[in-house]
Amino acid sequence: MTDEVRLPNRHATLRVVPLPKDTNAAGDIFGGWIMSQADIAGSIAASRRAQGRTVTVAVNAFSFKAPVFVNDVVSFYAEVTKVGTTSITVNVEVYVERGLRWPKPGEVVKVTEAVLTYVAVDENRNKRPVPD
Repeated sequence: MTDEVRLPNRHATLRVVPLPKDTNAAGDIFGGWIMSQADIAGSIAASRRAQGRTVTVAVNAFSFKAPVFVNDVVSFYAEVTKVGTTSITVNVEVYVERGLRWPKPGEVVKVTEAVLTYVAVDENRNKRPVPD
């Protein structure tokens, strides 16, 4: 018996459907595309918490657990896990709802998780404190 994977019971930070142009030579969605989208989702959470502009300073961890395919609905769930003086650490979990070409349409699979760090910056791109 296997445990059924479900989407988290909270609002996704970002949802997107990858296109054929996003595939690698093997026909899977390119890992760099997934990393880029995870960075966007992470930056949304970080910028909200910083109440302004942030920049990515580190990808602390990134693990791929399953492939992503064209026509999957990819959902990114970003959560702030640590706040420093100027930095914000965000955990991003990535799930897919398999598209019609997959043997189990609608199946939910956790495909990726990542930890990224952002720094709050001002209009001159200088570090600034994260508000309480």
